[in-house]
Amino acid sequence: MIRVALADDHQLVRAGFRALLDSEPDIEVVVEASGGEELLRLVRETPVDVALLDIRMPDGDGLWTTEQIAADPALSGLRVVIVTTFELDEYVARAIRAGASGFLVKDTEPVDLIRAVRVVAAGDALLSPGVTRRLLERAAGGLRDAPDQRALARLTERETEVLRLAAHGLTNDEIAAQLFLSPLTAKTHVSRIMQKLHARDRAQLVVIGYESGLITPGWQ
Repeated sequence: MIRVALADDHQLVRAGFRALLDSEPDIEVVVEASGGEELLRLVRETPVDVALLDIRMPDGDGLWTTEQIAADPALSGLRVVIVTTFELDEYVARAIRAGASGFLVKDTEPVDLIRAVRVVAAGDALLSPGVTRRLLERAAGGLRDAPDQRALARLTERETEVLRLAAHGLTNDEIAAQLFLSPLTAKTHVSRIMQKLHARDRAQLVVIGYESGLITPGWQ
C-alpha cells in the first residue's frame, strides 16, 4: 500500500485528491494538512511514502516544506511531488533544487495523478522530457552544484550507460529492457550511481546527466 500525504490550503482540492487516490486499491491517503508546518508535524508521526504539496500555502509553502523534508534524515524515504496551478520554469527549478521528485499542474488528468504517485513511490523521477529540457536550458546558474568530475570518473562504463538512460527519464524496467538487464540489476545500478554522485533521487540524476554533458540541449 502506498501511503500518501496531501498538503493544500483548499479543503475542496484535498477532498478531490483524497477521493481519487483512495479509490485505488494500492493507494491510501493517511495525512491531510492545510500548510507546511502542519504537514511536517503529521508526517513525523505517521509513516508516509509520497507527499503531494501545493506550492502556495500559508504556514510554510510547498518549497520550504520540501527543503525541510529533504534535510531531515528521519524523512529520507518520503518523496515529494509539487502540485500547483502554474507550470512555470522558475517553480520547477526551485522545486528540484529543494529536493522534489516530481512536479504536476493541478489540471493534470486523474489517471496521470494516480500514475505520478506510483512512479514516485517506486523511486522514479516525475519529470516529462519537454518540461525538463526547457527547465534545464533556461535555469540560470544551474540547479545544483556542478557535478563532481572525480565522482563521475568513478562510475563504471555500465553505470555511465545507466545514468544516461535514467537522465532521459527512463524507469528501471525501461533501462533493463534497453540494456538487456533484469529490472533488479537496473535498480541496483541506479542506487549505486545515486550513492556515488550524492543524488537524493532520480530527479537529480536528470540534472546531473544534463550538466555533465551526458545529455545535450535539444535531446528528445
